[in-house]
Amino acid sequence: MRSSATSSARPSGSERAVRPASGQRLRRRPQLSEEVAAHLREQIMTAAIRPGEYVRMDETAERLGVSVTPVREALLTLRGEGMVNLAPHRGYIVAELNRTDVEDLFWLQGEIAVKLALRTASAITAEQVADLEWHNQQLRAALASGDGEQVATAEFEFHRSHNLVAAGGKLAWFLLSATRYTPAKLYATDPEWGEVAVDSHAKLIEAYRAGDRDQVVEQTRRQFTDGATRLTRHLEATGIWDDSTGSDETA
Repeated sequence: MRSSATSSARPSGSERAVRPASGQRLRRRPQLSEEVAAHLREQIMTAAIRPGEYVRMDETAERLGVSVTPVREALLTLRGEGMVNLAPHRGYIVAELNRTDVEDLFWLQGEIAVKLALRTASAITAEQVADLEWHNQQLRAALASGDGEQVATAEFEFHRSHNLVAAGGKLAWFLLSATRYTPAKLYATDPEWGEVAVDSHAKLIEAYRAGDRDQVVEQTRRQFTDGATRLTRHLEATGIWDDSTGSDETA
């Protein structure tokens, strides 16, 4: 949601290289700790690792096929973001994630995205509108393929092209930072989310053609409202807000 709820940021390492469930190991690359952090964010934001659970460095490193060093660096990053806390002599524990956190996350993304969209409305050309249409067609094709990685990439490319029109480099960077906390894989593998994204993109494009700024705002906000609803519903289903106790399970 990234100018949509998953798409203002490039698909994270958790989609491209971190797939512990299938046994695929992380690729060796300079930003390895960032990929580990992206994987852990996805796990935390979907309650695959619940508040109160410990993230064991050794076990996480073994599971992801990396050394302990990038895991330690990733956990330091997440501690700075308030996603994990350090328990003296025990290790890192997942911090509380509540409904307000989710609401605030999407509110912030939506506010930035609307400002970018209105700037786009003032600057977009017919050629750039056609380019957005092409990217939306790519997203539709990716959804038909059922490949979550392709979906995430196509969604990112749509919003990357969109935000380039706005020429708001700093705002786009803030949006990128905020969308690190939205679990892209959760959305990219949800066909219903995909239908909403494609439809919203199409209506946004038509609003640009018509110069309808009210509809530009409505369709931009629609994506974040939908994203917040889906993530909240998912977290409710996990029982994350019904269970105040944690366990010592690992990532």
